[in-house]
Amino acid sequence: MSDPAPAGHPGGELRSLWLATAGTTSFPPLNGVLEVDVAVIGGGIAGLTAALALKRSGRSVAVLEAGRIGTGVTGHTTGKVTSLHRLAYTALEQTHGRSVAGAYGRANEAAVEHIAGVVEAEGIACGFRRVANYTFAERPESLPVLRAEAALASSLGLPATYTADVPLPFPVAGAVRFDRQAQMHALLYLQGIARKVAGDGSFVFEETRATGLRDGTPVEIGTEGGTVLATDAIVATNIPFGDQGRFAEMCRPHRSYIVAAPVDSPPLDATFISVEDPMRSLLTTKLDGVSYLLTGGEGHPASETVEPASRFANLADYAQSRFGAGPVAYRWSTQDAMPRDGLPYVGPLTPDSRHAFVITGLRKWGLTNGTAAALILADLLNGTPNSWASFFDSNRAGRPVAGTALPAPDPGEPAPAAPAAATSLPVEDLQPGDGMVVEAAAGSTACYRDDAGTLHTVSAICTHLGCTVGFNQAERTWDCPCHGSRFTVDGRVIQGPATRDLPPRPAPAT
Repeated sequence: MSDPAPAGHPGGELRSLWLATAGTTSFPPLNGVLEVDVAVIGGGIAGLTAALALKRSGRSVAVLEAGRIGTGVTGHTTGKVTSLHRLAYTALEQTHGRSVAGAYGRANEAAVEHIAGVVEAEGIACGFRRVANYTFAERPESLPVLRAEAALASSLGLPATYTADVPLPFPVAGAVRFDRQAQMHALLYLQGIARKVAGDGSFVFEETRATGLRDGTPVEIGTEGGTVLATDAIVATNIPFGDQGRFAEMCRPHRSYIVAAPVDSPPLDATFISVEDPMRSLLTTKLDGVSYLLTGGEGHPASETVEPASRFANLADYAQSRFGAGPVAYRWSTQDAMPRDGLPYVGPLTPDSRHAFVITGLRKWGLTNGTAAALILADLLNGTPNSWASFFDSNRAGRPVAGTALPAPDPGEPAPAAPAAATSLPVEDLQPGDGMVVEAAAGSTACYRDDAGTLHTVSAICTHLGCTVGFNQAERTWDCPCHGSRFTVDGRVIQGPATRDLPPRPAPAT
C-alpha cells in the first residue's frame, strides 16, 4: 500500500507506524500434514497469547497465520495496554449488571499484568512502559459522566480516580484516570511471542491461510499447503470463519483511522481518549529517534459509505492544532469486531462444537481483551477453572447475561448495507487510481485502473456470504459492506471473515 495520497489527503505513508518500524518475521509456510495438541488460527494478540500459554503448560501448538505475524488488526492498533475503555464500566453495569462490569475490569487488569510479566520473563524488547490512561472531557457539562465512571470503577477495585489535573497541552475540564497502565510496540511484542512459541515441538507458520475447519476427533484444518490435525483448535481471526456465519451476525465490523505525525516534545507518560465526540484517541511514542503523536478516531460502521481521505485529514488537523504536530508520516485504518452486547465472545465456535473454539468481538481494545480471552481459552483447554469464562461465554448469544436483557442495537447505527449497486458507466471512463463495480456478461465485476493505466478486474461478489464489494479509493482496496472482508485490487484477501480471494473476471466489453 505505497500508492501516493489522493488530492486533498494529508499525505504520509499508507502504512502502520508499527509495521514500518518493526522489521518482519520469516517463519515458513505449512507444507504437508502435521499433528499437534492445539492448532491456533490467527497470529495476532489473541492467537499468539493463547499459543504461548498453552506451550508453557506442556501442550504442543501450531500457529497458522495467513500473512506475517501481527500484520492484521494487532499491527494496526494504537498500542494502548489498559483496562480503561472510555466509559465501558457504566455501560456494562447498565446493560449487564455490576458483577459483569467487575469481571470485565478484573479480566482486563489481569491482562495488563500478564503482558508485563511476559515482557519481563521472555526478555521482549517492545518499548513496554508504564503510563497512566485518561478518559478526558473538554466541556464541563461532560464531567458528571466522568465522575460516575470513576466512582464505579473504583468501587469495582480498579485503579480509578477522578482528576482535574490532565497532562494535555490544551484546556481540559477533567478526566477519569487509571494508574499503572501501559503502552508498547504491539508488533514487536507479537514477534517476540512468536519466537518463543516456535520450537521444542511447537510451530509458527506464516503465509498459511486456513481454508477449512472440520470439528472432530481430531480437528482437521485445511490450508493450501497442507493439513493440521489437532486435539483442539482456536479460531482467533477477528471475525472468524468455520462458524456458519454465526459471528458475522453477532459482531458489527467497525472501521477507524489513525495518523502518526512527528512532535517536538518528548513522549507523555500517559495515553488519552476523549469522552466527547468526535472521539479522539491519543498516544505518544519515540521510535528511531523521532517522537510521534498517534491520533485515532473518525470511526464508523463498516457498512457506512464514507470518504476515508477526509477522515485522515480531520485527524491530521487535530494533531496539528492541538499539539503542533508536523506533517503526517504514517496513516492507516483498522477494522474491529464490535459485539452486539458489549462483551467479547470466548468459547465454543458453534453451539455444538466440542473441540473448536473462538475468540472474537474484542470491541477495539484487543491488546487487553484479546489477552484475557486467550488466557480463558488456555484454562478451558487445560481443564483449569477460570472465574471470567462464564461472562465471556460464546454460547451466551440469544439469552440474557447475568439476568438482564440484551441491549437493543444503537438506534443511530446504520443497518447492514445492502449489496452495492453496479454502475453502467463505460469502463473506459475509469481514471487511473480509481475503481468501480460494473455489470458484465461474467457477472458483477470489480474494475480498478492502476496508475500506469492497466485495468485489473475480479469478481465483485464477496466470497464470504455473497455481498457486493465497494471501492475504497483512499486505501485502494475492495471492501465488503456487510461483514467487513477486505481485498486488494487484485482480489487477494486482506482481512476476513472471507478466506478465499475474489476470482479473476474478464474485462467488461466496452
